[in-house]
Amino acid sequence: MKQEIHVSNQLLGEEDVIRKSRQNPANFKVLYEKYYRDIFRFILHRVGDKQTTADLTSQVFLKALLNISQYEFRGLPFSAWLYRIASNECNDLFRKRKRVRMVVLEDGAAEELYEVMFENEARDELKQRLPRVLEQLKPAELELIELRYMESRPFREVADIMGITENNAKVKVYRILDKMKRIMVT
Repeated sequence: MKQEIHVSNQLLGEEDVIRKSRQNPANFKVLYEKYYRDIFRFILHRVGDKQTTADLTSQVFLKALLNISQYEFRGLPFSAWLYRIASNECNDLFRKRKRVRMVVLEDGAAEELYEVMFENEARDELKQRLPRVLEQLKPAELELIELRYMESRPFREVADIMGITENNAKVKVYRILDKMKRIMVT
């Protein structure tokens, strides 16, 4: 699945744009414009403040530009690398400011999570309890659940963003779901 991007009236694959960005940082603009909104939204759902989100988003792209030579093609979209940087930036912010991590449960965003956890008739009642259950998760657990169910990312991408193997991501997610179910019924 090769993604194609227009650069100076040329149609290039994403890998070509990355290579060109390594040679000339001005070419990075194409990647910035393509992914800015998605990364901004990803961060906003975690920090809940637009100014902080704008600052962190800028940091993500600055780090990506400065480290583009270290990016490796591993069969995942370039965006997975950006999400990993964004995740690390958010986690650094929470650590430095001892800030509480936010979870945005927009309509439909967590629908798959609801379906996985609640297969019975009491779904509406249990949906109301979900925010309190999410508050009891550790930051890394919460991030795994968000990436997988609220952002509908495949396990392979979740694993890359979190810096773990795909199998480890699956095991951790299913263990977290079991933990959430236990909390839910107590």
